[in-house]
Amino acid sequence: MELTLDFGIELPAYRPIARRVTDSPPSFEQIVDAHYQGLHRFALSMCRSEATAQDLVQQTFLQWAKKGHTLRDTSKVKTWLFTTIYREWLSIARREKKHEQVEFEPELHGVAHNSDESENPRVDGATLQKALEQLDPNYRAPLVLFYLKELSYREIAESLGIPIGTVMSRLSRAKNHLRSILLQLEENIIPAQFTS
Repeated sequence: MELTLDFGIELPAYRPIARRVTDSPPSFEQIVDAHYQGLHRFALSMCRSEATAQDLVQQTFLQWAKKGHTLRDTSKVKTWLFTTIYREWLSIARREKKHEQVEFEPELHGVAHNSDESENPRVDGATLQKALEQLDPNYRAPLVLFYLKELSYREIAESLGIPIGTVMSRLSRAKNHLRSILLQLEENIIPAQFTS
């Protein structure tokens, strides 16, 4: 089935996502369908706010609509989108850092840890999210992109605009920091300055 536009140009109704440089570029709808969830999860892991995450994803797709046609290698769409969303988040984080808000949440303080579970420690999603939130963004971003988004070292380096060696060292440090944060959460001895 072919669509006819007012301009007299005929386009096929369905185009698969392009994987090679010589293939035709994927449509906007195909890109949104293929990458929306991953971008949203990445944004949410970085900003920890549903509304801000949605804004970041929307801004990323707006940037794609404006500038995506300039991408020469259509196999790098995913990397381009993650790079763009990360840069958008950095600009928001810089603005918010100037006007940082701190909220006191009493339900996070004074919760007793059950000592019976210490023999078989388990990390649930909420605990892992809490630990990830405590990581410095420079360490959190490569960790999330590598383990949750399954990007290669090269793709992470391109997305974040840093050398591959830096990606590897930040991943190593991020794992060590995350491990110590999880141990602290398990033992419930997190100092006040580390809690969100």
